[in-house]
Amino acid sequence: MWKLIFVALVALATAEKVKYDNYQVFRVTPQTEEQVEVIRNLEEISDGFSFWKGPSTLQNHADVMVAPHKIPDFQDIMKKFDIPYDTYVSDVQALIDTELPPAQPLVSFDLTRYHTLDEIYAFLDSLAKENPGKVEVIVGGKTYEGRQIKGVKLTLGNSKSGIVLEGGIHAREWISPASILYIVNELLHNKNADVRQLAESHEWYIFPVVNPDGYVYTHTTNRLWRKTRKPYGLCYGSDPNRNWGYKWMSGGASSNPCSETYGGSSAFSDIEMKTLSEYLTSISSKFTAYVSFHSYSQLLMFPYGHTTQHLDNYNDEVSENSNYPIKISLKNLLFYTLIFPTKLWYIYIFVLHLSK
Repeated sequence: MWKLIFVALVALATAEKVKYDNYQVFRVTPQTEEQVEVIRNLEEISDGFSFWKGPSTLQNHADVMVAPHKIPDFQDIMKKFDIPYDTYVSDVQALIDTELPPAQPLVSFDLTRYHTLDEIYAFLDSLAKENPGKVEVIVGGKTYEGRQIKGVKLTLGNSKSGIVLEGGIHAREWISPASILYIVNELLHNKNADVRQLAESHEWYIFPVVNPDGYVYTHTTNRLWRKTRKPYGLCYGSDPNRNWGYKWMSGGASSNPCSETYGGSSAFSDIEMKTLSEYLTSISSKFTAYVSFHSYSQLLMFPYGHTTQHLDNYNDEVSENSNYPIKISLKNLLFYTLIFPTKLWYIYIFVLHLSK
C-alpha cells in the first residue's frame, strides 16, 4: 500500500500519471483459517501488496495486486504456507491501457465506453433539457475540491414513492457510474412493459458519481485511486463508504490515514459524505430504498454491515417466495430492488466484475 502512496506522490510532483507496468494480480484461495489470516496480513507486512478483493472465508478467493519487486516475496509466502494461487492479471498497466480508446469528439453520448466527469455531467444536463417535466438536475452535495455531486431526478409517472441510486463512491470502480447511466437510459427509453411499470412506479433520485474528486483523479493521475482527495497528514482521502455517521468505525474500516479503507478522522469528516447525508435527510420522507452500486465482488448485500444480526424481516428478504422483490432484466444487467413499504431500509448491490 505504501508503494501505491509513494508512486502517487511522485506522479503528483512530476505531473505524470501513475503507471502499473509489470504489476500482477494473483488469485489466491485459502483452504484453512491460518491461510485466511496470512492473506489478510499481506497489506500490513509490505507496501507492495494491495487487495482488489480481500479475503473473507475458506474457499472464497482473494485477488492481490503485487508490485514487481515483491513478486518473489509473494511466491515465497504462498509456498511456505501452501496456499494455492494463480496469475489472474499478468500486467495491470496493459489492462488499464485497454479501457479507454483514443479520444474522439463526442457526437452522442456512448453508453458503451467510460466517460470523464465533465462528460457525465454534460449528459445529465442534456437529459434535463431534452426531457422537461421528466428529468430534473439535482445537487446532492459538494466536494473538498469544490465540485458538485450532481444527479438527476426522474419523474416518469404519478407515484411519489422514491428510490435513490448512487455509484462511484469508490473512485476507481468506473463500471459503477457506467452502469447507473445505463439504467437511467433504460428507465427513460426502454419500452419493455416490466421496465415501464417499474420506471413509472417510483420517483428516482440518481447520482452516478458521489466521489467526484476521486473519480477525476483516476482519469488524470492514478487509475487505481479509491478514496476522496482531502489531505489527512501525509496521505490523502478517506474511504467515503466508511465515513458515514451510522456505526462509524464499528468494524471493517482502518484508522490509518494511508489505508485504502481509512474511515476518516471522524464521522462525516469528508464534506462529500456530510453534504450528501444532509441532502438525503432532507428528502428522507420521499424515498423507501437506497441502492449503492459498486464493482468487482458480484455480491448483493443488505443490512447489517456492522453486526451479524439480521433485520427483523430478514426471512422475507431472502425468501424466494416473497412477494416483495421486483426482478427485472436490463439486457445483460440484472437489477434487483427489494421494497418494503412500511419502513425505510438500505441495501448495497455490487453489480459487475472487472473482466480479465
